[in-house]
Amino acid sequence: MSARRRRPGVIALSLALIAAGGAGVAVLVLQVGHRTDVVTVVRDVQVGQVLTENDLGRASVALDPAVKAVRADQLMSVVGKRAAVELKPGSMLAPSQVTKDNLVQAGEQLVPIGLEPKQIPATALVPGQRVELVHVPAQGATDTDTGKTSDAVPQTIGGRVVKASGAAPGTGIVVVDVATSAADGPTAAAWEAAGTLRLVLAAADGR
Repeated sequence: MSARRRRPGVIALSLALIAAGGAGVAVLVLQVGHRTDVVTVVRDVQVGQVLTENDLGRASVALDPAVKAVRADQLMSVVGKRAAVELKPGSMLAPSQVTKDNLVQAGEQLVPIGLEPKQIPATALVPGQRVELVHVPAQGATDTDTGKTSDAVPQTIGGRVVKASGAAPGTGIVVVDVATSAADGPTAAAWEAAGTLRLVLAAADGR
């Protein structure tokens, strides 16, 4: 008899749990159903390229609040700005991916540097990253004045990454465009041509 008396209570508790679960599902459905209109990329845009309205589109997506995206009603605010990174079709546009500044400033030159796989830092190279271009004399090179092997401190030139390509098929070589001062550009280009240039990451504060 006692077991039969308890049964209605168990049933009531089960119904309450089912109802609570159903309410949770309803809330989840409502959250998933909330969509936001955002700006998307509809064609390839290279680093430094000025964005046009034809490069961009709109889409309605379920957007996590933690994700930063340019809203569709702000599309015209990014037209005319430059791509700070390479943009690919089908991706959402984030505010950090565009800039109003020229990636190569007045008084700077762009030096392309080819890096072999063993020379590529483990840390990904991204636009705006500070680097140092180091002159490493060829093995066995001697000082022209003394005739002895030079042990002088290597010459360095400060620079800033503008763009880093993907690894070339077969060779794995990555080409990095580095902005340097106009005065240092020819020197860095000569080091690159001679194969005596190495790229190292600068400290976070640029020193």
